[in-house]
Amino acid sequence: MGKRPYNLYAGPAILPQEVLREAQKNLLDIGDSGLSLLETSHRSALYDEINSSANHDLRDLLGIPENYHVLFLQGGASLQFAMIPMNFLQGGTADYIHTGEWAGKAVKEAKLFGTVKIAGTSEDKNYSYVPKTLSLTPDARYVHLCSNETIGGIRFNRFPETGDVPLIADMSSEICSRRIEVSKFDLIYAGAQKNLGPAGVTLVIISDRMLARAPANLPTMLKYGTHAEKDSNYNTPPVFSIYIVGLVLKWLKNLGGIAAMEEINNRKAALLYDLFDGSKFYRGTAAREDRSIMNVTFRLPSEDLEKKFISEAKAAGFVGLKGHRSVGGCRASIYNAFPLEGVEALVGFMKKFEAANR
Repeated sequence: MGKRPYNLYAGPAILPQEVLREAQKNLLDIGDSGLSLLETSHRSALYDEINSSANHDLRDLLGIPENYHVLFLQGGASLQFAMIPMNFLQGGTADYIHTGEWAGKAVKEAKLFGTVKIAGTSEDKNYSYVPKTLSLTPDARYVHLCSNETIGGIRFNRFPETGDVPLIADMSSEICSRRIEVSKFDLIYAGAQKNLGPAGVTLVIISDRMLARAPANLPTMLKYGTHAEKDSNYNTPPVFSIYIVGLVLKWLKNLGGIAAMEEINNRKAALLYDLFDGSKFYRGTAAREDRSIMNVTFRLPSEDLEKKFISEAKAAGFVGLKGHRSVGGCRASIYNAFPLEGVEALVGFMKKFEAANR
């Protein structure tokens, strides 16, 4: 195997090398069972241990209170966009904070189940900032936000105070990248394929009080209660994906936990933002106070230069730098597993490219 490129794709994204090696080692025979995990029963004691270990490690890392359930589901965040209002909106009113593409998709699905009020939006500046002034509905069924927008490269540095109204957050692109107070939310969901594992598993953290609000007359597989009662094992779960999530969680714990990971992530992002702030060639697109430490979005002086930059970067070993098709430009997704030395190498390449193309 030759030298691996630096993987800057927004997702499915980079995984820790240690995790990939461990999975490779155990692929043909997991736990001396003589079977691959890919062919092991989800009703086996071996899988029970994998599932419970991942649950325990996530609780430990995030400090999840006892009155919350950890669920490993399928369908990605996209299914959660519909499943949340199906369970909790029920013809009522919910507040949505519209900060970009993913928040917008959640709004679209919620409108099928009740009244959606846009409590705040940054549409006026192409979703390049987080709205600071919100108009919240006192008796809303819940408030929904996307804590980190991969396309606009923005994140919530502070979360709104919603009183007794449940707060729900899509944390797909930043889960386990920084410290959060789980008890501030009644439901957190995240597709695993950016910071936690491969595609195929979706994490949901949900409070007991939120579970109690869901009606009984819903399709079995679309009720959170179904999965909570069966420890995410009502039907065949994405066994191998959950196994990889468990390995990633152990990698995070060995690294020093979320606080240590957050410090590393801040250092990585600062290298790129410091370059932008001192350059007239590269321009960050996100408001400074709302910059994501996961998805760093930027532009060059022209689209032709951006195409050249992306092409030459790929030849130099940096893949995935093309911005989302809806906005263009460039984007470096530097998730948890992306190494600090990779960002340092990217900054070095960017400085050379600027010097050669001014």
